Amino acid sequence: MSKTMTADFGRPLGPSAPVPEVVRYSSVPRRILNRAWASWEFRIGVVVFICVLALTVLYPLLSNIDPGKAAVSMRFKPPIPFEGSTWAHPLGTDQLGRDTLVRSLIGLRYSLMIGIGTVVLMFVMGCALGLIAGFKGGRLGSIIMRLADAQLSIPMIILAITVLGVSRPTIPAIVLVLALSGWPLYARVARSAALAESKREAVRGARILGASDWRIMLLMIAPAVLPPIAFVSVLDIARMMIFEATLGFLGLGVQPPTPSFGNIIADGRKYLINAWWIATMPGAFLLVSLTSINLIGSALERARNAVLKGN
Repeated sequence: MSKTMTADFGRPLGPSAPVPEVVRYSSVPRRILNRAWASWEFRIGVVVFICVLALTVLYPLLSNIDPGKAAVSMRFKPPIPFEGSTWAHPLGTDQLGRDTLVRSLIGLRYSLMIGIGTVVLMFVMGCALGLIAGFKGGRLGSIIMRLADAQLSIPMIILAITVLGVSRPTIPAIVLVLALSGWPLYARVARSAALAESKREAVRGARILGASDWRIMLLMIAPAVLPPIAFVSVLDIARMMIFEATLGFLGLGVQPPTPSFGNIIADGRKYLINAWWIATMPGAFLLVSLTSINLIGSALERARNAVLKGN
């Protein structure tokens, strides 16, 4: 028996040593999704979001209408069913005769692209730095968290206006600026979760077996920490879409002639009395999209809390 034990514990240890698999974390996301699907808010949000997304993708292609093409003879056409409307432009036209529906849908497409891209970048940056700060600790962890504290002291909208005001506000630049403003929140949450997970017996056992810190972080800490944070991050998509529309309204978002919610509403505010639909229709699409995303995110957050509490 002693020979066997010597052979077992005398084998070379290193990054290739096996990590003990105690808990199946893959079941946690599935349980969260199943619990969220049981709520009517989640189902309604998913259905509405899919319908809006399908309309955003299909209608501009099927209608074959150029969102930037002006037609002076079609200026200020009201939406159906008001007098003077036409089925060729069911939601009316703007001051240059451009189709309001197509421009709103193109604006929604860019808004979703920026919102989702920003949240993905925030999630990756914040969680990676938070895991390192929580698991490695020491001077590196302190530096990361001090950077996060310094970043949190600067309001997001002020940072975005400052940076985009002195540079060209392209879509990658907007995504990067918004992500740089929001990653500290993810870093703080990931750090707290990583600190709790690093004290588990399974993690200590993996260290004794010789597994590297990076391997433990990727195979044991990350699967336990990231899925719950990812579900809550859905709510941030709506928040980033609002910020994108705000920047566009101020002239620091997606630049004309590319339509976006911000610049469409900014142009339409001049005609609110005589052509209210120019600004109202993109606002309505933004409202419906944000409502569906908030329904999905709220249901996921409640389901996450219930699963993590063991209910």
